[in-house]
Amino acid sequence: MKKLLTLALVALAAVTAQAQSFPGNKPITIVVPFAPGPTDRVARDLAEALKKAMPGSNFVVENTVGAGGTIGAARVAKAAPDGYTLLVFHIGMASTPALYRKLPYKPLEDFEYLGMINDVPMTLIGKPTLPANTYRDFENYIRANAGKLNLAHAGMGSASHICGLLWQSSIKANESMTTIPFNGTGPAMMALMGGQVDVMCDQTTNTTAQIEGGRVKAFAVTTAKPLSNHPVLRHYPTLQEMGLRSFNLSIWHGLYAPKGTPPAITKILNEGLKKALKDPEFIKKQEGLGAVVVADKRVEPEEHKKFVAAEMVKIKGAVDAAGKYAD
Repeated sequence: MKKLLTLALVALAAVTAQAQSFPGNKPITIVVPFAPGPTDRVARDLAEALKKAMPGSNFVVENTVGAGGTIGAARVAKAAPDGYTLLVFHIGMASTPALYRKLPYKPLEDFEYLGMINDVPMTLIGKPTLPANTYRDFENYIRANAGKLNLAHAGMGSASHICGLLWQSSIKANESMTTIPFNGTGPAMMALMGGQVDVMCDQTTNTTAQIEGGRVKAFAVTTAKPLSNHPVLRHYPTLQEMGLRSFNLSIWHGLYAPKGTPPAITKILNEGLKKALKDPEFIKKQEGLGAVVVADKRVEPEEHKKFVAAEMVKIKGAVDAAGKYAD
């Protein structure tokens, strides 16, 4: 018994010493499970803000891509739980359990939740020649042309895929459109602007410039409240205002560490994150992307985890209703 107690005390002392010296001179790797794009940009902006929030620290960003973000997430789930390998993941943390029935990790069990980063609103858009100018006309047109229209998205598990699923489920139009997956947002947007597909739902980071330039038509935003302060999207109603009472969707990003990372280290990382989220330069960069930095209770690990768990339930219902899975 005395030997076990001694070993426990030695282990505790080692963990305490590690936390006191964290992060030291060793770089912290932030894994982005996608190729360069909106999530990558968020992670790189965050890395810069974290360097300032945690003096003496060094953050590097690495892209580990494939399988809807699950390869990168699995890498972090299996990494040493020492605080030196982190994950920035978007709504895919909640959607992959529904889309991939054989995940190599469990999102709610294999990670330490460190806090939310931002929310990015979504917009429902159509090709420029679509014969509708309001959301009501748009929805009526879809119902009148059931089976004839195409809904584009940027690939299984992408933000545009999830948004399209939830919207179709909400208006009970799962069979009204043919879903067309593309290899990324760029090709999907090009097809929409060229009229090869009819409809898409995607992040403001990808759609605002196209809406402003008249290259696509916008019909609604997906947030619970109107984007009253947005220079372009303030003119469009929310889907809730259009009768979809429970519709509230944004593409959020969160920060994660491997399960078992010592509480003293997760506390340091969470405190660093909260300071980074208040950095005026970081806030300005996120606003430039059309994102809103999280400033509510979801910056706390336990609230972050509760939020993701609730999102999982919401998304699973839409995926199961569509009956289309990644595996």
